[in-house]
Amino acid sequence: MLSLDDNSNAGVLTTTRPHSVSRRTLSGVMLSIAVLFASAAPQTLVQAAVALIEVNVKEVAQGFQTSELVGTAIKNDKDEKIGTLDDLIVTKDRSLFAILQVGGFLGLGGYLVAIPYESLNISDDGRKITLAGASKEALQKLPEFKFKK
Repeated sequence: MLSLDDNSNAGVLTTTRPHSVSRRTLSGVMLSIAVLFASAAPQTLVQAAVALIEVNVKEVAQGFQTSELVGTAIKNDKDEKIGTLDDLIVTKDRSLFAILQVGGFLGLGGYLVAIPYESLNISDDGRKITLAGASKEALQKLPEFKFKK
């Protein structure tokens, strides 16, 4: 059996005969070993817990599915078609942008631009999307958006 040496060399383990080791001594040795290994173990990072928030699912269900919005014509306030909703992008800082295709035919040869999602006005049924004050010409003057590869 193992026990702690009572000398001034604290923490030194010596062997003794089994009948001379008490449960208390053995418990102390086991605790010492556990502390020794715990202090030598690599430190692990503690991650912050994510707070889950209960949402009103009925209200969320009244929103728009992006899969149904993509491909919808974008019109200006004069009811002129100025582009098509090509995609929605969520940035790393959680901002939402609409990617519009201006010009082109059947998804080919179009010019892509990014505009803040909040700039769009979507009808209650999601079938009509407008971008007030915009024109094809004004959109084509914006920097061209390219998807990262």
